[in-house]
Amino acid sequence: MKQKLFLFWLKLFLICIAVGGLAIFAFALPALGLKMKAMNPEFSHCFWPWLIFLLISGLPCFAVLVLAGKLLSSIEKNMAFSFQNATLLKTISILAAADTAFFFAGNVVFLFLGMNHPGILLMSLAVDFAGLTVAALFAVLSQLVRKAAELQEQSDLTI
Repeated sequence: MKQKLFLFWLKLFLICIAVGGLAIFAFALPALGLKMKAMNPEFSHCFWPWLIFLLISGLPCFAVLVLAGKLLSSIEKNMAFSFQNATLLKTISILAAADTAFFFAGNVVFLFLGMNHPGILLMSLAVDFAGLTVAALFAVLSQLVRKAAELQEQSDLTI
């Protein structure tokens, strides 16, 4: 019973993150961009490139939420330590690393195009660091789940 309740709260948490992310990407970012465009008309040419860049960089985050939902469904079926879950965790790790690399490269390109400020690039390094931390965490977790799945498979063969 405790596991079902815990999984329910985790699924609810994932749904809340997805709704919050959609609200940010659909409403908050364009509104903030338009406000900045109105306050600084000399940078109005940067609005669409930055908005498209940020929307593209958000897509892997939603893919990770879908994969996390699959992972929770698998755990709900009492298959927490399976090769499928290890693969899902590895995919999440790859998506996080790729999104981090894309975000860093995009910031550097915008800096060279004169559409970014060096201070913004430095602040984006915190986001990059967080992304790399998440990628490393899920890579390690993938290896641990794979090892546990191997041990479980050996244990099932022994009995």
